[in-house]
Amino acid sequence: MEMLGNRTLGITQQQAWDALNDPETLKKCIPGCDKFELTGDNEYSVGLAVKIGPVSAKFNGKVTLSDIQAPDGYKLTFEGQGGVAGFAKGSSGVLLKPSGDGAEGCELDYTVQAQVGGKIAQLGQRLIDGAAKSTADDFFKRFEAEMQSRYGPPPADAPAEGEAAPAEKEGAMAGLMRKIGFGKKDKGEEGGAAEKPAD
Repeated sequence: MEMLGNRTLGITQQQAWDALNDPETLKKCIPGCDKFELTGDNEYSVGLAVKIGPVSAKFNGKVTLSDIQAPDGYKLTFEGQGGVAGFAKGSSGVLLKPSGDGAEGCELDYTVQAQVGGKIAQLGQRLIDGAAKSTADDFFKRFEAEMQSRYGPPPADAPAEGEAAPAEKEGAMAGLMRKIGFGKKDKGEEGGAAEKPAD
């Protein structure tokens, strides 16, 4: 199985690099992962529950990082045993670079080559590829959510013209104030003024 992809992340290259080298972040973001622990020099012990079609298995294995070039990328190799379900092994390349055109954030390119054996291998290539793509998509959804909770949402709402920024912010703030009840004050004053002559 081979897979490659590209993602735009709303964080800096350094923030992405730090997160991709943090076992706790990876454990949180990899679907089905309940263990991602450093066991040696750039070597991690991993526990992962996987479901592909009718086959569910708990894989235990290791991940080793190599060709580390901070903060640009690394290569990782992995191997795992899933008992009667079979085994998986392979490698992946991760490359980070700043977004083009001076945009905020960074881009992540990745490649994965994997080999499976045992019951899983009998499921058919389409099913395996579909499960791999779904797992990758799920990982990036979780990763982006984790980065947003850590660093805030990407700065997509920055106004195009510098001059318009204060007015826009004021408008948004006034709208928010009205929503939470502060805007009603004016109407209340008007109402009060209208009621005084009636008294």
